[in-house]
Amino acid sequence: MTTLTGRFVRLEPLAETHRESLRAAAQDERIWEFNIVSAWGPAFDVWFEAALSETAKGSRVAFAVVRLADGATLGSTSYLDPSPIHRRVEIGHTWYHPSAWRSAVNPESKRLLFAHAFEVLGLTRVSFNVDATNLRSRAAVRKLGATEEGILRRHAVTYTGRVRDTVVHSVLADEWPAVRDRLDLRLSTSPYAINSPNRHVR
Repeated sequence: MTTLTGRFVRLEPLAETHRESLRAAAQDERIWEFNIVSAWGPAFDVWFEAALSETAKGSRVAFAVVRLADGATLGSTSYLDPSPIHRRVEIGHTWYHPSAWRSAVNPESKRLLFAHAFEVLGLTRVSFNVDATNLRSRAAVRKLGATEEGILRRHAVTYTGRVRDTVVHSVLADEWPAVRDRLDLRLSTSPYAINSPNRHVR
């Protein structure tokens, strides 16, 4: 997998060299409130080894998200369960340090992943699975231009033991041009274009 580079972030294929910078980025409990797995504290190495192993097996393509302005490693995102035969992939296992929240980081990361999936890999569908109780992430996915398709009831068990419902969203290839234009307009507006590397907001 190639490195994907935008105006604000670079998505680098996950490698051992990212271990310690990602460990530092993961050490905020707020990141893991709605995640199926956690990389907080001693759980980090288990998460990291799983990401490397799944990528090696081909069931996942994991990236480290790096901010171009200061070279900070902010978090991770992945392609999940790629299916070349059915020309589809899921984007998931996404998390960022709180300094990246409400910034250009997530919309540009998604734009890079969408563009690679639709324009380079020739896929027809990109999907997202979101915890039904995570209203912030559900709103963020809809803001990207994804369509909410339905809820999978009692779909997954989180690391805390909670059984969650999962909301499925998707973007299709013929929807991508409109989604791309929407993201480009969003990324060109001042709150994103002037984002400060030292801004810590949620």
